[in-house]
Amino acid sequence: MSPETILQVPVFSDLANLAFTLRREVFVTEQGVPAEEELDAFDLTADHYVLIKDGNVVATTRVLHKEEGGKLSRFAVRRSERGHGVGGRLLAFVLADLKAKGMPRVFMSAQSDKIGFYEKFGFQAYGDEFLECDIRHRMMKNWVDD
Repeated sequence: MSPETILQVPVFSDLANLAFTLRREVFVTEQGVPAEEELDAFDLTADHYVLIKDGNVVATTRVLHKEEGGKLSRFAVRRSERGHGVGGRLLAFVLADLKAKGMPRVFMSAQSDKIGFYEKFGFQAYGDEFLECDIRHRMMKNWVDD
């Protein structure tokens, strides 16, 4: 296996810019999300994470700090790296990092065809399916209600 590094990176950094490039590649180019909806003001206050393999950012996500917990969003893995576990390693790192920082409640709006992936990490789908950028989604959470 090639060497990997997972980091939380500042929004105004070269690594964050590489993460934004990867997000455009996945969401805008592959999935047809409008470019003006992919980058947003939440990027300025989010925690950004990257997985670097062989010197390249191959997976990324961000976490928004919300009253109800951390909202995971913009989870993207380079097409050539899918199915090789990098997304799972990034997600496990982010969940452990948030728990260590006192944020054990994590939720997201997940693309419906990715629900099985997130369930492997303790997420549970809830609510009805809805469209976001013309892609089917469901809400998911990673905690047990009190």
